[in-house]
Amino acid sequence: MILVSACLAGVNCAWDGKNKLNKEIKKLVDDKLAIPVCPEVLGGRSIPRTKTEIKGGSGKDVLNGRAKVLDENGLDVTEEFLKGARAALELAKKYSVTKVILKSKSPSCGVDYIYDGSFNRKLVKGNGVTTALLIKEGVQCLST
Repeated sequence: MILVSACLAGVNCAWDGKNKLNKEIKKLVDDKLAIPVCPEVLGGRSIPRTKTEIKGGSGKDVLNGRAKVLDENGLDVTEEFLKGARAALELAKKYSVTKVILKSKSPSCGVDYIYDGSFNRKLVKGNGVTTALLIKEGVQCLST
């Protein structure tokens, strides 16, 4: 069993209330080989919701208290991201997941690259909060 970003499976849970459908990922979910998860929704964020980016580092820095997740209005939503990451990790543990496929560039699910916190669509090296926590716990994280 693997976990996948729910938006990639066609669930309308992206920040704008839409999805980022990937037909191969949806087929994995339809065939009961993958579990869709949206850490931001699990953390209490609404659908739709304001855009968010990590300010001051990466997901690993958020986990270590050195960076924050802010929305486009400057509101600190770090706690929601941490709560969602922990919930995703609990699902991974419950289903003995060793691999996840996540939405690229997301402040939650981004693998290898995320936006820099300026809301100018500038990418920097780093992982989202959920990705960082899953990697820390030994889960292989891939992106689309």
